[in-house]
Amino acid sequence: MTELRIDGLSKVFGSFTALDDVSLDIPNGKFVCLLGPSGCGKTTLLRVIAGLENPSAGRVFLGGEDQTAVPTHKRGMGMVFQSLALFPHLDVAENIAYPLAIRGADKATRRARAEELLDLVRLPGMGARRIHQLSGGQRQRVAIARGLSINPKVFLLDEPLSALDASLREHMQIELRQIQQGLGVTTIVVTHDQKEALTMADLVIVMKDGVIQQAGAPMEIYHNPANAFVAGFIGTTNLLPCEVEGDAISVLGHRLPIREGDRIGVISGAAQLSVRPEHVRLVSPEEGIPAEVTFVRDLGSGLR
Repeated sequence: MTELRIDGLSKVFGSFTALDDVSLDIPNGKFVCLLGPSGCGKTTLLRVIAGLENPSAGRVFLGGEDQTAVPTHKRGMGMVFQSLALFPHLDVAENIAYPLAIRGADKATRRARAEELLDLVRLPGMGARRIHQLSGGQRQRVAIARGLSINPKVFLLDEPLSALDASLREHMQIELRQIQQGLGVTTIVVTHDQKEALTMADLVIVMKDGVIQQAGAPMEIYHNPANAFVAGFIGTTNLLPCEVEGDAISVLGHRLPIREGDRIGVISGAAQLSVRPEHVRLVSPEEGIPAEVTFVRDLGSGLR
């Protein structure tokens, strides 16, 4: 069953179009990453889904029910903001249980839920601590726990790991994915980090200028990009102008045969050839293109 459906969403701010006729189906229980450069519309799309922004056109459906006019607090969605927005005057347990408090849950229920979520995010026994006593990673976990406190139908996160250092960020990527898998909650994360999206997501939505460029599984996006923008944005690649001519490709003055299994997006005419570093290998002059190595970077696990 489709948990979340976006139908023809557009959002205009004055003369600027942030979203342009975006349609999308997100299956129940999937981990989805909205990926793209700054200003591509991914955060605006997340905010429209959450009800924090009203669309200029289009609708949002959750479980088949139209949510477009439903207030944010009645949509049953949890959200983690980029700034985390934790309350310094409340302790950790009170921060986690705050969404339950404003919904009228009694103190015992709030305390029990906070303790349950502290165990889930691996912060047992830390409910009485103040926010300023926590590390960056611990604050991130508290924000995640707070977003999960209401058992959300959809869990939304806006660049939740951007403020963490590289090592902690990679660790939290794995933890967040494991939490999502354990709960089975539909999760949508906004990120501009391609590695983060490829590491965590079941479904990657690549956006540019308010338009979805491609939606698919991470390895489908990586190995079979829909266009030059996706090829250049996901991973590292070299885009070379070429000409498709029947059973061969002409590139840099050389004619290379198209072999069975090669991914060719055009039948004939001008195109661009995407060559990723891991695809480069030494062959005879008749089989390849002459090239010169000008720089080598040793990354420990491999060479670039």
